[in-house]
Amino acid sequence: MSMTFDHIVHTQDIALYQDGCPTLIEESLASEVRVALIYNGISHTVMMATPRDLEHFAVGFTLSERIVENISEIKSIDIESVENGVLVYIEITQRRFMALKEQQRNMAGRTGCGLCGVAKLEQAIKPVIPVESETVFNIHHLVPALAALRDQQETFKVTGATHAAMGIFSDGEIAGSFEDIGRHIALDKLIGSVSRKGERKPDAVLLTSRASFEMVQKVASAGIPVIFAMSAVTSLARDLAEKSNITLVGFCRNNRATVYTHGRRITANAL
Repeated sequence: MSMTFDHIVHTQDIALYQDGCPTLIEESLASEVRVALIYNGISHTVMMATPRDLEHFAVGFTLSERIVENISEIKSIDIESVENGVLVYIEITQRRFMALKEQQRNMAGRTGCGLCGVAKLEQAIKPVIPVESETVFNIHHLVPALAALRDQQETFKVTGATHAAMGIFSDGEIAGSFEDIGRHIALDKLIGSVSRKGERKPDAVLLTSRASFEMVQKVASAGIPVIFAMSAVTSLARDLAEKSNITLVGFCRNNRATVYTHGRRITANAL
């Protein structure tokens, strides 16, 4: 069952104070709802998300968190709107579900020990998957891609509250973009969309957010070789990108870009 959610943006009359003087205006707010991901009838996690493209999110999250290895192991997705949010029912193969249950059992058992932080970090940072690609991306394609991303951020234009993730091919062609209040979720939606449609995966992703290790981990799981982030790069993201053979580029704005890892994939040849 596919469900459509119409209230992506809410409006409210508010008082705006400028120079100490109030003005009554209509303000737009991005919709934020609880989204519960339920695997084979067992609740796994609850995320705060924008209630659009949730089928893409479910697929992208399931793949990027390595709950399954490929989309064929996702048997069905059903979405139900309830009073307090949205329930997303994901049916996966029994083999993958047993592995997920074992992971949850191990995590629940790690309490009250002095090395819990180390154990949890090891659980959070999944085994490195090197991305085997010699794609070369011309940095001159980045400027029009940034402009295209701004044009496609419809929710951000009216609320200023969402992040976006865009896919880009090496020739500069856009492979789609998605918005969400959560930067991870926007990326999951992009990954899920490409996977569901069986399309060629993009050569790069452009993020409106910073690049943290979780974002690099998700991109590595999707097998995408280049990350462009409009904001900063964290040290752990850099380390994971280096190990994952991913080209990581930060501060992509105002005609600049800072290359942190595997710069061989970036060229500046005239178009």
